[in-house]
Amino acid sequence: MNLAWTAVDGGRTTPLRRAPGAALIGGPAGRPVPAAPPALVPLDDFRWQIPPTEVPGMRVPGILFSNERLLEQVRGDASLTQLANVATLPGIQGAALAMPDIHYGYGFPVGGVAAFDIGDGIVSPGGIGYDINCGVRLLRTTLSPAELGERREPLLDALYRYVPSGVGSKGGRTLSAGEVDEVLAGGARWAVEHGFGRAEDLPVQEEEGRLAAARPDCVGPAARQRGLKQLGTLGAGNHFLELQRVAEVYYPEFAQALGLSADQVVVMFHCGSRGLGHQVATDYIAEMDRYLLGRGTPLVDRQLSCAPVESDEGQRYLGGMAASANFAWANRQLITHGIRRAFREVFGRPDEALDLSVVYDISHNMAKVESHRVGDRDRRVLVHRKGATRAFPPGREEVPAAYRRFGQPVLVPGDMGTASYVLAGLPTAMERSFGSSCHGAGRRLSRHAAVRQFRYDEVTRELRARGIVVRSASREGVTEEAPGAYKDVEEVVRVAEGAGLTRRVARLVPLGVVKG
Repeated sequence: MNLAWTAVDGGRTTPLRRAPGAALIGGPAGRPVPAAPPALVPLDDFRWQIPPTEVPGMRVPGILFSNERLLEQVRGDASLTQLANVATLPGIQGAALAMPDIHYGYGFPVGGVAAFDIGDGIVSPGGIGYDINCGVRLLRTTLSPAELGERREPLLDALYRYVPSGVGSKGGRTLSAGEVDEVLAGGARWAVEHGFGRAEDLPVQEEEGRLAAARPDCVGPAARQRGLKQLGTLGAGNHFLELQRVAEVYYPEFAQALGLSADQVVVMFHCGSRGLGHQVATDYIAEMDRYLLGRGTPLVDRQLSCAPVESDEGQRYLGGMAASANFAWANRQLITHGIRRAFREVFGRPDEALDLSVVYDISHNMAKVESHRVGDRDRRVLVHRKGATRAFPPGREEVPAAYRRFGQPVLVPGDMGTASYVLAGLPTAMERSFGSSCHGAGRRLSRHAAVRQFRYDEVTRELRARGIVVRSASREGVTEEAPGAYKDVEEVVRVAEGAGLTRRVARLVPLGVVKG
């Protein structure tokens, strides 16, 4: 297939090239983005369009799910230019989409969704992200906050011990070289078979915790080395583990099916494929850079480096991505094991007596082949979701059988000072967003800006005043992730619901947080 598209230079195509001592670049004088942000045209109260005339080479419009309040935080932001740039990619279907938690990312904006034709389209590592299969898992307990009582802080200390966190965190299950292959192929199923969980944990995970298309042979030696000691670790950045209370229930029938009720203690955590997945992304971005450079292919933004879906490069990346996704599911399974161990130690009871069942495990950095209605016919497309989750409606076979009549659970964490949500996917999500929704509150400030603006002592003092206790591997882990660094999750969820992507099931508020 021909992978040519127009660079941002008034319509003249500029070949991808390498400037002396520089990275791969595209566009006039190496500019990766236009000087002015693209215009937004309102479609309704919750959808805004970037017309396909805004950036030369756009094949489809850009659609942003937002409202007036959230829009003020992204007007003129480079993430909107990224959204328009995604619309230039070959084989894109319908529109380039962005969820209400949009913010600047690598190549695609975080919160970006795009579907590509299998035969004529591409796969782009920047459309999945560096933390492949970063995701959120929710566990329920039989406890109320009153029953948790004075054991809350000892429990947080035990969780901090049994779930290693921090930059480059180690201390999880050390793997042999042969075991790495088994994990990359087996995912959460490997973990359960090796004593790190229960058989009933698997059916309530997206894809049951394993992608069969995984190709361990497509994961390089550097990635394998980075994963040897990181299985069962939380990591740093926006990864967290929270004790939470179910504050409100909006959809009682679905909440009952999920095993959730008002004033119940639950555990939510967020992490992905750790250094292994990051290295896989790094390796294939470099390989696709070389692929495009060798063909003189123009790029509107070199971070959109890509290859045809059906090319050898594209298929090997997808195999390595799936293997990394399996590593992430195994990682979350071992973290679940550590959480159960902490509860057993602090409460002196078997973890089954406290329930600690998996409610759901959802992924938000992935590309999947799915069937969607595009125009007047059903098509098989490769859907990229970066900082966005599936939000499939009732009846879809991909939804766990126990929840199928209600739709897919969608887990949306906020910041550590506000709230998180359990939502349910809706049929209109299939029509408007390829069955996708938001994945969190979304950053308002970069990590560097947050560190400059917030102070550790002030953040922890304010959180404790709200009844939230924090354990962190570093002071920066708290200041980078201060509540003020994030958008208002209430507004984000309001948009997702108003746009017909999801409906609210339950609202969860934090009691204690473990940060990297």
